[in-house]
Amino acid sequence: MAEHLTSKDDPFLSGQLLIAMPGMKDERFSKTVIYMCAHTPEGAMGLVLNQALDTLTFPDLLEQLGIEEQVDDNNIRVHVGGPVESGRGFVLHSMDYHQEATLPVDDDIALTATIDILKAIARGRGPRKRLLALGYAGWGPGQLDGEIRANGWLQVPATHSLVFDTDLDTKWERAIATLGIDPMMLSDEAGHA
Repeated sequence: MAEHLTSKDDPFLSGQLLIAMPGMKDERFSKTVIYMCAHTPEGAMGLVLNQALDTLTFPDLLEQLGIEEQVDDNNIRVHVGGPVESGRGFVLHSMDYHQEATLPVDDDIALTATIDILKAIARGRGPRKRLLALGYAGWGPGQLDGEIRANGWLQVPATHSLVFDTDLDTKWERAIATLGIDPMMLSDEAGHA
């Protein structure tokens, strides 16, 4: 079994959610919720959870990849995972699916970036919970830490309901609500003592 990307005592954010602050300056991340797949001293990588790709359907994606097996499931959406490598695909999923290339992020969620998982989903044998994404959000060494210190992001524990539910329009508000905070009370100015 592959090693987890992080541990419970790890000071990094792997397995957590990042929530863009209301004053996020980068329009690509305005009101986004990002699941952090990896966060180490070398950098960070995550997938945006609340932006669907309207120009590509799952059957279209299968056709482009030459995968002929298709399950009749119109609920499978393709998401914009982030602005980096937008042609590269990732599947964030529950731990009931595993292959050699699967990377567990925490005890409940894993990441697989192979065509085999798409074939399994198309055949109805994929993970019970999944999020398909093209591209990812990436940060260089120390970059994300600086953005957090500059009041660009909030952090909350990830839950299956926030990660995998299909209500994208309210995911940002619901993620902030887990902190017991009214988004209208948030300031984009960082305070320093």
